[in-house]
Amino acid sequence: MGKKCGRCSTRYCGPACQKQHWEEGGHDKLCKKIKKAGGAEQYNANKKYAEAVTVAVEKCADDTKGQTCFICTQALHWKTKEGLVRMCACRGTAGFAHVSCLAEQVKILVAEAEENNLIGTERFDERWARWHTCGLCEQQYHGVVACALGWACWKTYVGRPETDQLRMPAMSLLANGLSAAKHLEDSVSVMEAELSMARRNRTSEERILITQSNLANAYGLIGRRQEALRIRAAVYSGELKFHGEENERTLTAANNYASSLKNLSHFGDAKALIRRTVPLARRVLGEGHSITLKMRKIYAIALCKDNTATLDDLREAVTTLEDIAPTARRVFGGAHPLTVGIENDVREALNLLSAREEFDVCEAVAAMAPPSA
Repeated sequence: MGKKCGRCSTRYCGPACQKQHWEEGGHDKLCKKIKKAGGAEQYNANKKYAEAVTVAVEKCADDTKGQTCFICTQALHWKTKEGLVRMCACRGTAGFAHVSCLAEQVKILVAEAEENNLIGTERFDERWARWHTCGLCEQQYHGVVACALGWACWKTYVGRPETDQLRMPAMSLLANGLSAAKHLEDSVSVMEAELSMARRNRTSEERILITQSNLANAYGLIGRRQEALRIRAAVYSGELKFHGEENERTLTAANNYASSLKNLSHFGDAKALIRRTVPLARRVLGEGHSITLKMRKIYAIALCKDNTATLDDLREAVTTLEDIAPTARRVFGGAHPLTVGIENDVREALNLLSAREEFDVCEAVAAMAPPSA
């Protein structure tokens, strides 16, 4: 066990490390503030939360100009003086809010659920989901707002013991929020710590599958694609074992696995997996669900990028993308990353199709030309 500060309990690897931090690292100025906040972890979480809220408010400034919070009805938060954010699919004035107001709402809901011993039930999950999903339009927050709410969640539960049932979900939410805001290396660090804690505490295999899935997603984003593929294959196998093929978690795992296959240019395997699972996703989740849309997007990209793609394959890819683009825009809004990505893919697929059609015409003309003397 390393040495710790006698006042604020900040831990160090040894006396030399503590001395250096006090003399050169600024701990002499921060020690009282850290103690007042409740310790180093809590102090850091509070600080990062405030920074994330500032970034989110600035990012949303143009969209929120002249609006008020649908929760407290004020433009500036009465206590924090923060501005508004908007990062969901709500229309009209309903989607404007303060991060603090959103956080306070969900904290109350989760506290009530804890008091009524609802942890582990669907009723609790519905309340917990408000940390990451809008309670009005039922679409997930994204980008810098997801990051701010991730820090809001983490600072709420960081002080709890490692074995507390809410600490690990809070870590997961923070990691996903960091990823949404493109803080990818930080996200990976949190996820690796979460997985280590899960194994240390002998968490259920199902919960570990969720943590592994999130870590694989993070590995994929920072270019560690082989590791992501290996984990995603294992997670998909595990979800099939626990839940069967007609389950949202299994279908999500299938989508992630197919994405890894596509990213590593295993296009044949990716297409085969999607062909098996898209009909299930359409039936179980619906045409407008994000997983259904992502699966069809992956399939179209695999069709386009496969070196063996025929002209008909490219036409099918364009048709698929043009079919899902309006659905994504209607369900998630035009600014959502999924919508933006699909619309970019439509343009790229059309360019590929046009180039291929032009090439095939040229080939046909060349074939009809009489041989030179």
